[in-house]
Amino acid sequence: MNLDQYLPVLLFILVGLGVGVVPQALGYLLGPNRPDPAKNSPYECGFEAFENARMKFDVRYYLVAILFILFDLEICFLVPWAVALTDIGSTGFWSGVVFLIDLLVGFIYAWKKGALDWE
Repeated sequence: MNLDQYLPVLLFILVGLGVGVVPQALGYLLGPNRPDPAKNSPYECGFEAFENARMKFDVRYYLVAILFILFDLEICFLVPWAVALTDIGSTGFWSGVVFLIDLLVGFIYAWKKGALDWE
């Protein structure tokens, strides 16, 4: 087994660790450290918490978040498709149209189910 093949992987891991750890270590070592009671106190929106932080949220918050992620991530597919539209030919064009129709059907379904209504 030739270990020279693993040198790029090892360098990649070391550089990744260096990029992640070195700035944090430098900030910890060189940054100011002047704690006082106000900085060390727990806060929420500038005042002491008056309720339990483990309270239940309405499921609509999670539903809106999931729908946002779902429809927001579609841009990751649409932008490269639109950029390469002249190069992909008719098959690529029609597959993108089918994708957009599928996205539209999902949007209409979520709308009709009331997932986008906020009361």
